[in-house]
Amino acid sequence: MGPLSPTRTMRLWGPRSLGLALGVFMTIGFALQLWGGPFQKRLPGLQLRQPLAPSLGSAVSSCPPRQRLVFLKTHKSGSSSVLNLLHRYGDRHGLRFALPARYQFGYPRLFQASRVKGYRPQGGGTKSPFHILCHHMRFNLKEVLQVMPSDSFFFSIVRDPAALARSAFSYYKSTSSAFRKAPSLAAFLANPRAFYRPGARGDHYARNLLWFDFGLPFPPEMKTKRGNPHPPRDPKSSQLNVLPSGAGLRAHYTLDPSALLHPAPTVAGGHSQTSSHASLDLGSSSFIQWSLAWLDSVFDLVLVAEYFDESLVLLADALCWGLDDVVGFMHNAQAGGEQGRSAVSSGGLTAEDRQLTARARAWNHLDWALYVHFNHSLWARINQYGQSRLESAVAELRARREALAKHCLVGGEALDPKYITDRRFRPFQFGSGKVLGYVLRSGLSLPDQEECERLATPELQYKDKLDAKQFPSTVSLPLKTSGLLSP
Repeated sequence: MGPLSPTRTMRLWGPRSLGLALGVFMTIGFALQLWGGPFQKRLPGLQLRQPLAPSLGSAVSSCPPRQRLVFLKTHKSGSSSVLNLLHRYGDRHGLRFALPARYQFGYPRLFQASRVKGYRPQGGGTKSPFHILCHHMRFNLKEVLQVMPSDSFFFSIVRDPAALARSAFSYYKSTSSAFRKAPSLAAFLANPRAFYRPGARGDHYARNLLWFDFGLPFPPEMKTKRGNPHPPRDPKSSQLNVLPSGAGLRAHYTLDPSALLHPAPTVAGGHSQTSSHASLDLGSSSFIQWSLAWLDSVFDLVLVAEYFDESLVLLADALCWGLDDVVGFMHNAQAGGEQGRSAVSSGGLTAEDRQLTARARAWNHLDWALYVHFNHSLWARINQYGQSRLESAVAELRARREALAKHCLVGGEALDPKYITDRRFRPFQFGSGKVLGYVLRSGLSLPDQEECERLATPELQYKDKLDAKQFPSTVSLPLKTSGLLSP
């Protein structure tokens, strides 16, 4: 295991040390800075796998690339596009993925190491055989650290809850009982409790989905009314509980909220989950701040969908990767969706849209707290990186993406799935909207054909490809959509 950064070291602190640190963290705020419109600069003459731009060259050449990665793939937040670049990077560099048996790690259950295909418990000092863990899961740090080294690079992505709600309502309408009963998103948000029942099957998609994906417990005032009752409150149990010793160094010091506090189990979609802490005698605001501080101690970087390209530049910088490693196409996007991932400003919205946005953020208040927090931290990181430097890098990234699209794709853009006859590139269709995909141009050279195929391959087909590569003796079955949880 390599040297630990200050952030990574916090994962290994004891609970008392963490409590002191969190007290400090809760007094520190980030100044939100709104900056810039779309960058207009374009660089001509770009080709596939072009050498790195001078603006990033010194940063990349001064450090080795990070190749032990944990990506928490959140739902409807642009995460499929991030997944594609991880698939491509790992595939190109011969890295080994921690893969699920199907396409997700038992979601919506909390992640378990035993669900990783080929996983074998590691002895003390034995290095993990996996480089990248990146497919859908509900985050569970203790179990993740059974699969990946503690000095892996942890990152994720968040999205404005208002935009996420619009996308989730369309995509999960047949999956969430709350969405299914509502005639429209506006009707749902006008009176969500008329449709939403805590613990009902699939209703984790209908409220605070990001918070759920991050594996965080829910505050006391959001106690589930259905399912298993909460244990009676013990007035002496408001302190953090130290994990029992003897379970190994990692297990003893893993700062998992569900392990350090008393979780109260409930039922969601037929699966047990942590809902709230009966022992946590704190106000909602303190509870949220504690949870956000814990996430800061675990995740090295959290991308923001509304500033996707800026986030990719920061990701490349943090990983010591080349800019070409993070250039790619949008995946799992619905026709008519928000292709540009516009910023959160309400300018240009109708009064009805502004009302829907406000209601969505209020209903998903935990997700809104997550979003505001990580939006602040992203811009603090941008200021540290340098805005003019970032502007140049983003302009180059967009120019390279545009050049790749023109070189690789018929029409230079995503197409309706009816035009995609090659099953290798046809995305899984789910929800009420059509999921767009890509058709490759003919006449590409063999190297360019291979690279364009990587760029255009949807996540499910790419997962199957990686699976066949890592487990060649396993019989590969055709992609089946029956009973398949959505990406």
